[in-house]
Amino acid sequence: MSTLDHVGSSSNGAHILVFPFPAPGHIIALIDLTRLLLTRGLTVTVLVTPNHLPLLQPLLSSTSIHPLVLSPPETPRNTNNSSLPGVVSHVCSYGALYAPILDWFNSHPSPPVAILSDFFLGWTHHLAANLGLPRLVFWPSGALTASLANHMWRDLPKVGDPANQNSILSFPGIPNFPTFPWWQISNTFRDFKEGDKDYEFFRDGMVANTKSWGLVLNSFTELERVYIDHLKRDLGHNRVWAVGPLLPPLDDVTGPANRGGSSSAPTDKLMAWLDSKPGDSVVYICFGSRVVLTSKQVEVLAAAIECSGVHFIWCVKKSGRGDAEGDAGFIPDGFEDRVGGRGFVIRGWAPQVTILRHRAVGAFVTHCGWNSVLEGLAAGVLMLTWPMGADQFYNAKLLVDQLGVGFRVCEGGEQNIPNLDELTRLLAESVGGNRAEREAVVRLHDEAWNAVNGGSSASDLDELVKELNLLRASTFKS
Repeated sequence: MSTLDHVGSSSNGAHILVFPFPAPGHIIALIDLTRLLLTRGLTVTVLVTPNHLPLLQPLLSSTSIHPLVLSPPETPRNTNNSSLPGVVSHVCSYGALYAPILDWFNSHPSPPVAILSDFFLGWTHHLAANLGLPRLVFWPSGALTASLANHMWRDLPKVGDPANQNSILSFPGIPNFPTFPWWQISNTFRDFKEGDKDYEFFRDGMVANTKSWGLVLNSFTELERVYIDHLKRDLGHNRVWAVGPLLPPLDDVTGPANRGGSSSAPTDKLMAWLDSKPGDSVVYICFGSRVVLTSKQVEVLAAAIECSGVHFIWCVKKSGRGDAEGDAGFIPDGFEDRVGGRGFVIRGWAPQVTILRHRAVGAFVTHCGWNSVLEGLAAGVLMLTWPMGADQFYNAKLLVDQLGVGFRVCEGGEQNIPNLDELTRLLAESVGGNRAEREAVVRLHDEAWNAVNGGSSASDLDELVKELNLLRASTFKS
């Protein structure tokens, strides 16, 4: 373990520690928030692993940001439980950083006055209490997901028959009375084993989120007002700030292209191809940084694209594993030849924000990860939802059933195959036209940018910074 040297700050703002969870969907949003905090005069130490240090590079020109580079043990806390979900294993391993962070605080000449950490790092609430500091939980996902997660992990609701994957889990205390079949609930919760030390460590951190001093959401009031208000009532205080969407500014011409990684396709070639297409005529298809479709899913999706006749950009990934049907993630032989010039295939990382913001893109086939949801809404494109796991089913319900900005094309992971005729129809109908769903998403696009440009999110961010500047570690009582 190592740290970069302490750097003196020229800022008069409060010094805080920012601790993202090291997964793309989590760390990118918190780095975007860090950039905003720096512009408002705060001094920020960001705890990152060596692998993620390059993501801070665009911010290092500021003298007010200081990387703190720590590596957790290579082996998780558990030694015998090989069935642990990956996220539980990672959370447990990062818990081993408690002592090194405590040592860092105690040796720092001017330590942070607060800790802002990802919701998967709920154990930092106890670290902050040990130090006599406030801890703020950061949700890179939305207020609906935060509401559901708080309820699940605090109250441990049950379904009548857990063996029946279609058993309904309902949440009557949450606005709009959301319900989900058991198979759509996060597998981390479905697999929870009471009494298991690692699961209990994970649950303790999730419950600690509900006890933390404040909550910061990557959302905006106009998108999730009812759930933001619910969180304030549920937590018993108003220290809930919705500061999203956390995205590169519209006038940033370089940041979006490299957000989270380097593009696998020549951006100039991609933009030239998009420039040649009419407005709202292109469907962008991407399932995030982790989801890989099976061969059967790819086959049906490729056939639907071909039959629909739409212009498209398709981001495909190779799974790196073989199966009886061939390696998942490949597109069918001859597909690119048959679709001719109406398609652009990207193998690897796509400059998603840049693509979605282009006038030619009118629809987005998405797994409904929250970053993708916000990027699509902020770009004003119609959402075609295909959730696979985690919070994605909750997000799809919000998009389709409550906001009316999209359509379901499929639900579920490897065993779920979309209907070819229905998918073909949805692709063809998703581009062009002035249907109600497109009007709704254009309205949300305007509200998103108004929120961060002097509106509700800018106001919440200013209030958050004001509260952080008022904090004094020596007088704060946990």
